Amino acid sequence: MLTWLGEKHAFPNASMAAVAEVAGAQKRLGLAPLSLRGWPESGAVADDALTSARKRAGGMNGAAKRALYGAQYNWARRHFEDQGGSALAWNALGSTRYAFLQGARDAGCPAFAMELAPLPGRVTLDARGVNWRNSVPRDALAFEAWAGGDPARRGQDWRRLREDLSARAARRADVGQEAGDLGDDPFIFVPLQVPADSQIKLFAGWAESVEGLIVALGRCAPRLPLGWHLRVKEHPSARESLGARLAAVAASSGGRIIVDNATDSFAQLAASRAVLTINSSMGLQALFWDKPVLVTGQAFFAIPGITTPVASEIALAEALDDPGAARFDPGLRDVFMSYLDQYYYVPAETQPDGTVQVDASRVRERLAGRPAT
Repeated sequence: MLTWLGEKHAFPNASMAAVAEVAGAQKRLGLAPLSLRGWPESGAVADDALTSARKRAGGMNGAAKRALYGAQYNWARRHFEDQGGSALAWNALGSTRYAFLQGARDAGCPAFAMELAPLPGRVTLDARGVNWRNSVPRDALAFEAWAGGDPARRGQDWRRLREDLSARAARRADVGQEAGDLGDDPFIFVPLQVPADSQIKLFAGWAESVEGLIVALGRCAPRLPLGWHLRVKEHPSARESLGARLAAVAASSGGRIIVDNATDSFAQLAASRAVLTINSSMGLQALFWDKPVLVTGQAFFAIPGITTPVASEIALAEALDDPGAARFDPGLRDVFMSYLDQYYYVPAETQPDGTVQVDASRVRERLAGRPAT
């Protein structure tokens, strides 16, 4: 039996319901139940759930949340010890969802995380986790082995997905998705991420945060050749403005940093010579436009030949010394994107009635833990 944790938003709920239907016997939990009977691991799991929560809390509020996550883990662990089966939750990088899936894992049961995929019309369904924690190989040789001599796996059918990519609608009046004049000067596009996002809190790497990346950009931008600039845009979903920090580094950069919150994100990406990101999905999506990508954080696509991992601020400065030198291997890029399209991600399409239709055969592969063949 698949036990899954319900969500308040429609698409995650409908997506997990579709997976549960493919799985067969299922139990949906509206809320994560609690149990005060602990396990030796309860405290450590609660600490991890609190540390990785999107909304971190300290003091009495933090202590209360820690107790909550521990009690949720206790129930989940006992449920899966007694009932067996498998678990499913959305994202599950922190908080209640993490405690729930960890309870299943510690009971020896499969636990699956779901999430929106960077490719349109796709979702992640992975027993290891999502984003940096997913099961996508980190070795280019693994993709070459998967592709073998199959022309379809070495082709460019994955490019068709670009037609369905569109920029996110903005939540703030000062961030838009409008047409704009980007000029002719060469630039690197830097799409910032939501500062509180789990991708940043857990996997930001040496920059540690969006603010940390902004500081590093300010220090490294003067290394750019004459005529080049960094074009920076805040994330359309970010509730907190970083405008003051960005204005300060732009003012001191001698024109090497331009903040453009108005122009459509994909228009800026398309006009750029390269893309620089911590670990944004736009780093992966930039491959649709044949752009070299510099990745400063932990990202599953930070694989030499596909993108360029930037392991430190010194490495960033060196990359900006000669931005035109950034490259990727087109053949490896094609195999990698074909792997994501044809094997890894699960096609998921929202129907007129609000339900989601998933590729049942691929869901069964994921639930069975089938390796890539």
